[in-house]
Amino acid sequence: MHLRTEPETLGELIADCADIPPALHAPACREARLPAPRPRPWTVDEACHAQVADLDAYV
Repeated sequence: MHLRTEPETLGELIADCADIPPALHAPACREARLPAPRPRPWTVDEACHAQVADLDAYV
């Protein structure tokens, strides 16, 4: 097993980042991304309706 230490210089960090497999680069991963989560449909419940029950009196 080959243990690697954390990069100590900026040059080592850049060299370490260059070792990222091509399959993990952004252009290759765009097609494999999951779709963005969608919010649940919004509905008015009784608590929300009770907050604006007298709205017609103010308008």
